[in-house]
Amino acid sequence: MVLALSLVLAGCGKSSTSGKGGGDSSSGDKQTTLVYGRGGDSVSLDPATATDGESFKVTENIFDTLIDFKESSTDLTPGLATEWSTSDDGLVQTLKLREGIKFQDGSDFNAEAVVFNFNRWKAGNKEQFYYYNSQFGDVIESVTAKDATTVEFKLKHPLAPFFKNLGMGAFAISSPEAIKKYGDKYMKNPVGTGPYKFVEWKENDRITIEKNKDYWVKDEPKLEKVIFTVIPENSARLNALKTGEVDLIDGVNYSDVPSVKSDSNLQVITRPSLNVAYLGLTSTRGPLKDKKVRQALNYAVNKKELIEGFYAGEAKPAVNPMPPVVEGYNDELKDYDFDLDKAKKLLEEAGYKDGFSIELWAMPVARPYMPDGQKIAEALQANFEKIGVKAKIVTYEWATYLEKARKGEADTFLLGWTGDNGDADNFLYVLLDQDSIGSNNYTYYKNPKVHDLLIQAQTEVDQAKRNELYKQAQAIIKDDAPWIPLVYSNPALAAKANLEGFHPHPTGSDKFLGVYFK
Repeated sequence: MVLALSLVLAGCGKSSTSGKGGGDSSSGDKQTTLVYGRGGDSVSLDPATATDGESFKVTENIFDTLIDFKESSTDLTPGLATEWSTSDDGLVQTLKLREGIKFQDGSDFNAEAVVFNFNRWKAGNKEQFYYYNSQFGDVIESVTAKDATTVEFKLKHPLAPFFKNLGMGAFAISSPEAIKKYGDKYMKNPVGTGPYKFVEWKENDRITIEKNKDYWVKDEPKLEKVIFTVIPENSARLNALKTGEVDLIDGVNYSDVPSVKSDSNLQVITRPSLNVAYLGLTSTRGPLKDKKVRQALNYAVNKKELIEGFYAGEAKPAVNPMPPVVEGYNDELKDYDFDLDKAKKLLEEAGYKDGFSIELWAMPVARPYMPDGQKIAEALQANFEKIGVKAKIVTYEWATYLEKARKGEADTFLLGWTGDNGDADNFLYVLLDQDSIGSNNYTYYKNPKVHDLLIQAQTEVDQAKRNELYKQAQAIIKDDAPWIPLVYSNPALAAKANLEGFHPHPTGSDKFLGVYFK
């Protein structure tokens, strides 16, 4: 799943009013501003319309969800709702809400606000509210405010990951008054109940958020301000950390990890793995319409070299479209070998003995699962050249890249996915089901058998039975080969040594609670 650098942030422990990052003169020598260096800009600050990690990094701190995830896992914990329950038939879900919470514009958070948000998503354009349509579709029949602190959802059929879905950042609750006020401009004027309030967004430069002094969690947040600044190049981002221009960075080159560890002023922080990197093979375009061609490209990729060259061994070859930590993973499936002869034979059988030409889209930003899209694209280009497939590398600005890929305009494209809720549905249905074409199924892959299995798994409440359904779906997907799954990575971040309390979340979206500088 983001740009030009125009940093005006430099230095550490100095007055933030001077344009320096990482300090706050109002607190003496105590640092209360955190500057986060990242590879790309956000696309939207309305979480309901966002689909990219760079957007959720920011919105996670402006908004709250009804149900939250625990600090370092996707286990559920109370958020804006204190408790939740389901009826015996699985068709009625009831949530009890916290009392006395205000949105950052002073309006009340209550059951009516929740109803407003869900009705907005349901009635909205499918292309605009990607996540709602991919996670809920038309399963929610109605949402009702039974009283100020009770919300009731009636479903058309059981949805096993319903409560897990509610923990996802895309379903954070916005201020109805702010949505009415800003209309189409709400994506740049976000208002939630979260620990930080939106201040400003200078596109392709920085986004600033400040402490919500009325936040409902006692003594939080500890920071006064967080600034998300764009530094596209990994090496430049690391240099900015070393010189004190920023305090925390993601997208650290794996080859740079040893040098960071040896620097007493810095620390390496590893994000728990819940991701997959892949090369999408758009199944509606040219030679890629043929399954044998897609299989051939799978056989042509040397994943071992990718891991050694770009992940310093800190990744595992990806076999399936979801990582092994997700329940329902099919560990009986064997990966495509690196076998150029098999690849050539399949191309010949498909009528492409002399190969063909395609475009290979390279991600313009570093992501947790892919530290350098351009270099990985070059390695894949070299792999394909050995079987006669000439791949022209193409890239675009991040938002444009995502939009054009979503419309099916790429032949092949590098992307990846960091799980939103730890459920298999969030990988397989969201990324590869026919219902998700036009949202997150960028390959336009369609298989009715896979669709039937994934829908059955959604409505099945017995987890063991769900797991079997997901394993069957993975076997079909492996054979159809709409992707070349590349790696499951353990993403590396780096920070100043005095940053405390930061625990990166497996979902890739971090809420800066309990974070401070010692």
